[in-house]
Amino acid sequence: MRIRALVVICVLITLVWSAPLSSAPPGWPASLAIGTASPGGVYYDYGRELAAILTEALGIPVTAQSTQGSAQNAPLLEGGTVQLALVAMGTALRAWNGTGESAGGKQLRSMRALVPMFGTPFQLVTFRDSGIHSFADLANKRVGVGPAGGGSGTYGPLIFTALAVRATLRHGAWSMIGDQMRSRQLDAMMTAIGVPAPVIAELDASQPLAFIEMTLSEIVTLRKAMPELNATVMPAGTYPSQTEDYKTIGYFNFAVAHKNLPDDLVYAIVKAFFANHDRMIKVSPSARESVVENAKLITDIPFHPGAARYYREIGVQLPKGLVSTN
Repeated sequence: MRIRALVVICVLITLVWSAPLSSAPPGWPASLAIGTASPGGVYYDYGRELAAILTEALGIPVTAQSTQGSAQNAPLLEGGTVQLALVAMGTALRAWNGTGESAGGKQLRSMRALVPMFGTPFQLVTFRDSGIHSFADLANKRVGVGPAGGGSGTYGPLIFTALAVRATLRHGAWSMIGDQMRSRQLDAMMTAIGVPAPVIAELDASQPLAFIEMTLSEIVTLRKAMPELNATVMPAGTYPSQTEDYKTIGYFNFAVAHKNLPDDLVYAIVKAFFANHDRMIKVSPSARESVVENAKLITDIPFHPGAARYYREIGVQLPKGLVSTN
């Protein structure tokens, strides 16, 4: 009997010592996943650093999941594959309304706004010896537009159609698009990535690039077709080859959470995000725009109650009517 009792005690001690320890409050998930984009873009680097910050701050593992980008992230969040996601304003709105291609005709309404990220300018680049000097010159050319679910992968076909320019658009991870540019399998590349875009910076380091501007007329046409896009300017010197300001179009990005995440968890996520702003900037200069004042730029997707609590505490007024109750 004594031996049997001793065995039981030893087993119990082993179970206690081998049980995983977690500092997470009751009701929180055991882990979180963030939908980002493909390697070579700012979303991916941004999401990986955010995952590291949240792992430290929350006491639960948070991972950055590589995806095709914003258009894929919305359905992944809706289905629960990821609990946090990085999305573009226009893409999120189309998913919310069920008009985006990736939404499959369904209104994806589980997303709740968390924090502002950064503006994304469309960047159309080619090599200086390509003979391409305008958007119209891209007719019958091969243009890489990145992952199908990313910003330029989603908007690329719409932009070329709106401007009536027939080109062969190729999708793929940015690392692959960069390789195809270097080997001249592509004539040009159009990205919708926060600046400086790693794939463009790497190309620019190998040989001088030309940045193809859109004309004022082309920008007006695109804004009429896609009102969520705005005219923007990428400052000279963003890349070594870019010696002048670059006039283009763009959109804003933000992070979202699933509506079912506990309010206190989301509050902790938003607090940790802003508390580590300097860390985010070191990974991506685009994060300089990830400030509380830019929360007002999130105008179409309701904020999670946990996020709203944080903004309320620091005195930031969110857009009227955009605080979710569930």
